[in-house]
Amino acid sequence: MENAARQPIIIDDTTLRDGEQTAGVVFSKKEKIAIARMLDGIGVQELECGIPAMGEEERDCIRALVDLGLNARLITWNRAVVPDIQASIDCGVTAVDISLSVSDQMIAHKIRKSREWVKEQLKVALGFAKEKGLYVSVGGEDASRADLLFLVELMEITRSLGGDRFRFCDTLGILDPFTMYEKVRALRTAVPEVDIEVHTHNDLGMATANAIAGIKAGARFVNTTVNGLGERAGNAALEEVVMGLKLACGIDPGIDTHRFHEISRFVGRASQRPVPPWKAVVGERVFSHESGLHADGVIKNPRNYEGFDPAEVGLTRHLVVGKHSGTSGLVERYRELGIVLSRKEAVCLMEQVRAIAQRMKRPLSDGDLRRLYASGKCALKAA
Repeated sequence: MENAARQPIIIDDTTLRDGEQTAGVVFSKKEKIAIARMLDGIGVQELECGIPAMGEEERDCIRALVDLGLNARLITWNRAVVPDIQASIDCGVTAVDISLSVSDQMIAHKIRKSREWVKEQLKVALGFAKEKGLYVSVGGEDASRADLLFLVELMEITRSLGGDRFRFCDTLGILDPFTMYEKVRALRTAVPEVDIEVHTHNDLGMATANAIAGIKAGARFVNTTVNGLGERAGNAALEEVVMGLKLACGIDPGIDTHRFHEISRFVGRASQRPVPPWKAVVGERVFSHESGLHADGVIKNPRNYEGFDPAEVGLTRHLVVGKHSGTSGLVERYRELGIVLSRKEAVCLMEQVRAIAQRMKRPLSDGDLRRLYASGKCALKAA
């Protein structure tokens, strides 16, 4: 935590790379440009923007992003091989991530090589990249399952050859935040000269927690995606990581959060992955209140039941009238519709609201509420 407070945290958003690797997701060139501009506009410091080795169409998109002249640094993903790195250089980027499998599982059963081969591959690829004057992040695929001493060896090679940071990847999303903290802290202590980046996946639902744990342990860079897009269960969500850092940790990463809702909806449409209404931070209904006690508390003072102002992420508060509502929420909801209820009318209407919500298995819409009031039954009773 001391390190996190001493140096600014850098958000490296990988929506355009790992986000697009979500099974079935494809962004058009126009969509990639729009997403890049929006992320740059809110202050995201680095964008992982694609994989040049995929082909000319991908390289054309990356060159278009380079031509935008964004404030954010653009970084590409590459295997730790010279042709991949050269393809990135040809796109005009000045920063690359070079990825190697680092766990014994993947070394033996994916690439079918040895630890020595991995070290030599790193030396060749990193040496070439630094000769070309590139900023380099060394990506440790499956680092969460790798031997820590081997990771230290790789970080020492990174340091000795001028690498700029080491990406600790929880590729399978298997860590808990406590173990993430311990592993990142150990690496930070062992090789303090090399910045650490954390890349977390959400297979166990802990990507955001693990990302924040890594930062607390001393990582300075963190990978995110809008809405948590990514392979399998996805990555740490940009909006969750940023708000978690600000509110839970007291760390401001310098991101303008007011456009989170706008960006979330755009990426949801572009990815054809609609944002669930209950999605943390940016879901349409995360500031909805129905329970009588909660609605009453929010009406009196929003801070009673809201950890932050919905406007901070581009959302609005919404009072829901349904089975669990109370009279205070009902009176306030009708007031929003321009109808002033007496307390007696509210008590009468409340009985009908609960019966209708129970029968229809949903809250009442504005139309339902207007029709109920227009029936006049409660006005006569109140009189």
